[in-house]
Amino acid sequence: MTKVVDYELFEVPPRWLFLRVETSDGLVGWGEPVVEGRSKTVRTAVEELLDNYLLGEDPHRIEDHWQAMYRGGFYRGGPILMSAIAGVDQALWDIKGKAFDAPVHQLLGGRARDRIRVYQWIGGDRPADVGEAAGEKVDEGFTALKMNATSEMRSVDTPASVQAAADRIASVREAVGPEVDIGVDFHGRVAKPMAKRLASALEPYDPFFIEEPVLPEQNESLPDLAAHTSIPIATGERMFSRWDFKQVLADGAVDIIQPDLSHAGGITEVRKIASMAEAYDVALAPHCPLGPIALASCIQVDACSHNALIQEQSLDIHYNEGGDVLDYLADPDVFTYDEGYVDVPTGPGLGIEVNEEYVREQAERDVDWHNPVWRHDDGSVAEW
Repeated sequence: MTKVVDYELFEVPPRWLFLRVETSDGLVGWGEPVVEGRSKTVRTAVEELLDNYLLGEDPHRIEDHWQAMYRGGFYRGGPILMSAIAGVDQALWDIKGKAFDAPVHQLLGGRARDRIRVYQWIGGDRPADVGEAAGEKVDEGFTALKMNATSEMRSVDTPASVQAAADRIASVREAVGPEVDIGVDFHGRVAKPMAKRLASALEPYDPFFIEEPVLPEQNESLPDLAAHTSIPIATGERMFSRWDFKQVLADGAVDIIQPDLSHAGGITEVRKIASMAEAYDVALAPHCPLGPIALASCIQVDACSHNALIQEQSLDIHYNEGGDVLDYLADPDVFTYDEGYVDVPTGPGLGIEVNEEYVREQAERDVDWHNPVWRHDDGSVAEW
């Protein structure tokens, strides 16, 4: 019987953690278990899962392993454990695909599409000069963009702050015209009292969606927000299991869910979340400002999920200082973006070949990324 015999973890720039899992018959699978800014914490959680459970086990019993990793501990869920499980799960699917010489989506029922639309980030944490950047990305062939709506915002802020956000999306809309979609990420920075005001101000510019208009802790307010705007509402990057998504789907206020394949339990769990969402006529747009293994995992799920709408990807994103999504691939052409789409990879497993030599080289560098801690004018901590 094939067994899991070894694993290695690599912290690499800009802020990623890669997992290499090896089997007794020489197959290697890759996963990307990380919480941005908490890589060392997740690393320890992965080591616990591998050392205490998975080493010596048959890698092909993926569903059983997922249940054991999740249900085998009395305390479960949350970003750290679910991200650790996610990376292990990705690696096991990569191994299984290579064992059968088939892409993961083929093992999940086959393709429901030949390619998936992608969007491109513009601007930074504090968005500025996005109009010019938008024009450049459209010239490169992207048909969908995403930008941050605001920098820090007080719980009840000034009319000027709302107008500034409206002016930014107005500049993008003017630059790209009505044929390009513009997603606007509230990033959890907007408190409940401001969410309706901001949505109302942005509505004339027809956003593709507003993302995380309130923090997940305030998801009960989403139906009220949905009743006040025609803009599609997206959320889910800080929700980590099908049980986290259950209530927002039942409430009927969300139009697009955004589980992260490196945070929400991996391929096994997000495939189930996608199916739940399909029953509620909710689209799937996986969150992925991460590395190539996470992106490859996303595309495998997108390929076999009928309700997959669009895919986030991190090329040139403002976080990627010191490394980018294509740098770690032996063949970066697998993620060639053509007319705003990426073809579904046809190679075995996750469909990518990791440049292991480059990964090992980059893992020698000091990687210590943490998100900034923002403060309001009065010194209180602001949402980043």
